[in-house]
Amino acid sequence: MSQARVLGMIGIAALAAAAVAYAQTTVTPIPESEPVEAAPLNAAPEQVTWGDADAGATKAGTCAACHGVDGNPSDPQYPRLAGQNERYLAHQIALFKSGERNTGMAAVMKPFADALSAQDARDIGAYYATQKAGAGVADDSVVASGPNEGMKFYEVGEKLFHGGDPARGIPACMACHGPDGAGNPGPAYPQVAGQQAAYTQRRLEEYRAGVTQERDPHLFNVMATVANALTDEEIGALSSYMQGLHPRADDYVAADAPATALPAAPSTEAPAATEPAPADDAQPETEAGDAAEA
Repeated sequence: MSQARVLGMIGIAALAAAAVAYAQTTVTPIPESEPVEAAPLNAAPEQVTWGDADAGATKAGTCAACHGVDGNPSDPQYPRLAGQNERYLAHQIALFKSGERNTGMAAVMKPFADALSAQDARDIGAYYATQKAGAGVADDSVVASGPNEGMKFYEVGEKLFHGGDPARGIPACMACHGPDGAGNPGPAYPQVAGQQAAYTQRRLEEYRAGVTQERDPHLFNVMATVANALTDEEIGALSSYMQGLHPRADDYVAADAPATALPAAPSTEAPAATEPAPADDAQPETEAGDAAEA
C-alpha cells in the first residue's frame, strides 16, 4: 500500500471523528419536561375536555321537558338518559346536530342539538351519567303461539340477551352491553338496562332496516348486523326484558327464599326478683290445686 493512500485513509478517519465530535456538541438535547399534546376527544377543529357534571346540570335544563329533570322520563316515547355513559350521549348529540341521525324523534332533537357545542354535549353527558337510572316492568304474559309458545314474553328477550342464537349468528347482547345492561363506556356502548321499551323497539327496528346517514357507521353496522335476523316478536321481547332489567335492591328478599331467623339480642336488663317457690310438702291442699295436678 502506497504512502499516499495510507495518508488519505488517515485523513478520512480524522474528518469522520471530527464530524461526530461536532454533532455531539451541537445537537440540542430534548428537555425532560417537554409537554405532551393530548389527542382531542372529538374530531378537529374543536377541542374539548371530559365533561363537567356540575356545568352539565345547568345546561341540561332544557332537556328536562322530555327526558325528566334527572333523566328518567315519564313519557315512554322518550329515552331514559339517567346513568347513560358520557361518550355515548355526546356522540348521539353530535349525530343529531350534523343531521346524520335523522330518524324517529330526530326532528325534535336537532334544534336543541344545534345550540350545543361539543363541550356542552360532554358536560350534559357527564351530568346524566351521574344520575341514578330507574326501570320499568317487563311483560310476563305467556306467548300463545309460534316458536316461543309457552314462554313468558320477556323470557324470549332474556334468552337472546344472555345467550343470543348461535344457529342464526346472533350474539348475546350482554357481550357488548354487559350482563346487567350497564353498557361499556370505553367503546361507548350504551347502557340498556331500564330503557323505555317503546324507545328500544324503535331503535332496533331502525337498525334492522340497515339505513343510516352516519359518515362513520361502524357502530351502527354492528347493531344492524345483529338486528337484521330478529323477528318482530324478538325485538318486542328484548325491549320488554331490558325495560325491566335493573340492579337488585340490597334489601330485596325473594318471596320463596327461606326466612333466616336472627339471634335475639342479649337482654341488658337485670332479671326481676322472684320469691322462691314453697316446697311441695308446704303447698296447701285445695280442690283447685288437685285439679291442676290432674
